[in-house]
Amino acid sequence: MPIGVGTWAWGNQFLWGYRSEQDAALQATFERAVQLGLRFFDTADSYGTGRLQGRSEALLGQFRSALPPEQRDRLLVATKLAPLPWRLGRQGLHRAFEASRHRLGGRLERVQLHWSTARYAPWQEGPLLEGLADLVAAGAVGSLGLSNIGPRRLRQVHQQLSRRGVTVASLQVQLSLLAPEAIAPGGVADVCRELGIALIAYSPLALGLLGRDPGAPLPATRGARRLLFARLQPRIGPLQDRLAGIARNRGVPPAAVALNWCRSHGAMPIVGLRSIAQAEAAAAAAQWTLDDAERQGLDAAAAALEVRMPANPFSSG
Repeated sequence: MPIGVGTWAWGNQFLWGYRSEQDAALQATFERAVQLGLRFFDTADSYGTGRLQGRSEALLGQFRSALPPEQRDRLLVATKLAPLPWRLGRQGLHRAFEASRHRLGGRLERVQLHWSTARYAPWQEGPLLEGLADLVAAGAVGSLGLSNIGPRRLRQVHQQLSRRGVTVASLQVQLSLLAPEAIAPGGVADVCRELGIALIAYSPLALGLLGRDPGAPLPATRGARRLLFARLQPRIGPLQDRLAGIARNRGVPPAAVALNWCRSHGAMPIVGLRSIAQAEAAAAAAQWTLDDAERQGLDAAAAALEVRMPANPFSSG
């Protein structure tokens, strides 16, 4: 099971404190990740805060275009399109798709619906999915993926698209030791295995919390991420101790253990990278796997916690 790269932080000021002065470091990080064999890069048309909306796609497209052709052609770049209230009908995402593809340098291998509208506007989702399937059928993009969709809705969408011969290539959900719901019996992980859909784990480090030392200071940037860490970190000590113990035995950082927990459950984690050191650590984490005893110990430690990451409010059942 490979490890992919998420680019949410590229342009996001609210949670990640992005500044344009970071772009050179982000490009160096991207180039090192590619050099080390990381191939899957995930972004979204809504990544970027305010006037920086779409910044992640633009940077990824710029960085990819600068690669030698033999490296550029090996990448799988996927973006997510947001089903915003004004994006309606079968062609409701087509303009957004063209804008994303332009920002990505004219190359896009997979388009994904960013979240389900089944909970609040069920009539909106079906036509949007048909429109994305139209793009795949026309050869405008190689494959179609989903995000933030639960097991019942996943079966419905799979059936809808199968009728016209379009495959659901992947499903992205929040999955980490602090958000293990996807791997519960009957959850989306089981449905993905049954239907042959690749499962992608976003936020596999719980916004970075699972890669930190228990006594580390809170993030310097004030905001939602700092508040979340302040609430969760004092209450996950046993899990962090378990992570640290496996990490010491293997001679790896705790983040590598948390990523491998996702891999051990059949999911490809997409980890946010903002430095060369992080790229090297992510690539190294893909070179080994947890044994059964390690995985089961982490499963038990996660199940015993009384706190969890907040659920995505847009995820369907």
